[in-house]
Amino acid sequence: MKPRAEAAAELERRIGHTFQDRELYERALTHASTAGMGKPVRHNQRLEFLGDRVLNLLAAERVMAMDAVAREGEMSRRVAALVNGRTCARVAREIGLGPALKLGEGGTKIGLRDSDNVLGDACEALMAAIYIDAGLPRARAFFNQFWSGEIEHLGGAGPKDPKTALQEWAQARSLPLPAYRIVSRTGPDHAPTFAVGVSLDGFPEEVAEGPSRQDAEKAAALAMLLNREGPP
Repeated sequence: MKPRAEAAAELERRIGHTFQDRELYERALTHASTAGMGKPVRHNQRLEFLGDRVLNLLAAERVMAMDAVAREGEMSRRVAALVNGRTCARVAREIGLGPALKLGEGGTKIGLRDSDNVLGDACEALMAAIYIDAGLPRARAFFNQFWSGEIEHLGGAGPKDPKTALQEWAQARSLPLPAYRIVSRTGPDHAPTFAVGVSLDGFPEEVAEGPSRQDAEKAAALAMLLNREGPP
């Protein structure tokens, strides 16, 4: 297994975000089992609490924006499918979160790095850390990128890609197609941040960020869908 510091650096590259607050990042990766190692430790349980709420918000807004006819019960079912522990653990494995975790003595030997509960909780803590470090748009970009598989496999009508949904919404009202533009590109080459604006006749431009141009376009389209007047 690669050294934990190397795994933590690789994790940042995979999620497309370099943390400004390094202590916050380390806390998100620190499991409560470290508390018994002889000195006070700030672990990730409080961040997990916040991350669960942020994740629920992002899942709820995505489900609402993509399906205008679903009833509350159906939307709740879809949100639950996006935020359950197994889904968070799958995302954690995809981004390489396990090797980056800081565990108490013997934690690796007893399998904590591959525990669904530990990985799911750490994924929620990481979501909270991204939200605190860079705001809701970056947390939304993280969600849109790594929960895309679960979003595509939701039952029923299911949510559509935000760009497709916005295009169909515009066409249904005989509006010109949405127009996208790059507002800015910042950050290092290995972890850039794109800000993209989307324009639609009769509505203010919406600007959103993402780790790629495509992700930023999707986030901007989603913002436009959420802020438009009337149902799609």
